[in-house]
Formats: sequence, C-alpha cells, structure tokens
Amino acid sequence: MEGSGGRKEKAKGKEAAARQERAKQKSAQQELKQRQRAEIYALNRVMTELEQQQFDAFCKQMQASAE
Repeated sequence: MEGSGGRKEKAKGKEAAARQERAKQKSAQQELKQRQRAEIYALNRVMTELEQQQFDAFCKQMQASAE
C-alpha cells in the first residue's frame, strides 16, 4: 500500500515541476514579446523622425530650386 502512495507523490512532484517549468517558459516568452514590441516601437519612432528629416530636406531643396 505504501509503495503505491509513494508513486503518486512522485508523479505529483513531477507534474508540479513540469507545470512550474511551463509557467517559467510562458513568462519568458511574454517578456521576450514585450521586449521585442518595445524595440519595434523605438525603431518605428526613429524611422519616422528620419523620414521627417528627409522630407524637410527635400522640401527645402525643391524650394531652393524653384527660386
């Protein structure tokens, strides 16, 4: 009788460890997604600023050639 109880405890321990590992992986995956999203937003901001600068330079160039 005690032998089967010990097996159940081991199985429960393995299940808990597996559950904890999955939770860790899910948390790490969420952190990675958040970091990637933040990097994408930062890159988008930089690219928008660069586009604006290039557009301003283009407008000045067109204005100068029109005069």
